[in-house]
Amino acid sequence: MPDITLLLGRTLVLVAHPDDETVGCAALLQRIREPIVVFCTDAAPSDEFFWRNYGSRLRYARVRQEEAERVLGIIGVTEIEFVGSRPFSSGEGIRDQQLHEHLQDVFGPIADLVSRHRPEAILTLAYEGGHPDHDACSLLAATAGRQHGLSVWEYPLYHRLSTGEMQYQRFVVPNERDEVLLEITPEELENKQAMLNAYTSQLPFLSEFDAKIERFRPQRAYDYSHPPHAGQLNFEAWQWSMTGATICAAFDRFLKSQAAVKQ
Repeated sequence: MPDITLLLGRTLVLVAHPDDETVGCAALLQRIREPIVVFCTDAAPSDEFFWRNYGSRLRYARVRQEEAERVLGIIGVTEIEFVGSRPFSSGEGIRDQQLHEHLQDVFGPIADLVSRHRPEAILTLAYEGGHPDHDACSLLAATAGRQHGLSVWEYPLYHRLSTGEMQYQRFVVPNERDEVLLEITPEELENKQAMLNAYTSQLPFLSEFDAKIERFRPQRAYDYSHPPHAGQLNFEAWQWSMTGATICAAFDRFLKSQAAVKQ
């Protein structure tokens, strides 16, 4: 079984949106001595469906950032970086669902954070076809880990099975010998539940997850030029604007640009 103590020192937790860290690793965060939590988007999609109750997309983005600061404060995490909320060429941050279009923009700040904080490991989201931003974080973490010689670990959130059903908190290709299922203490669970409850903007969706489950493994060596599995990807089933082919083409461009920089 992999040695999860590798994550308990100074670990950079690289995620797409506020709540990704709480659902997938809030108990583990309570054990990490020096966690640095990095959010790669401003967490507000373009579609008014997500933010109309908040008056504007930017107001919704601010609400989600404020929630993250409040939630992580519950367990004393103070090193929080909102790299996706910085103004980029558009004058705004990176919108939810669009991280794959801004990989080069956000990778520079991530590499700077790695150089500044000097983490011992990176923890990120699995490549699973649930949300395109999650998959983009997987690629960004793999690239940063490779360039800086760091161990990269991952955890699953959700993906769609070939039957069309949603699968939560299990890897697309599970292997218990490669995975660590955390034994969460009652105190850790109580804190995690308080964190989940404090993400009030996301509560209906967060109820789909089991707070007692946190599963980790060393990151697989993914081929990002191909989708994570052969079935319909979840965001395709949701009829979002991107497809697996769109995402993989963006990933391929990013990897080629990184290879060109190294030359």
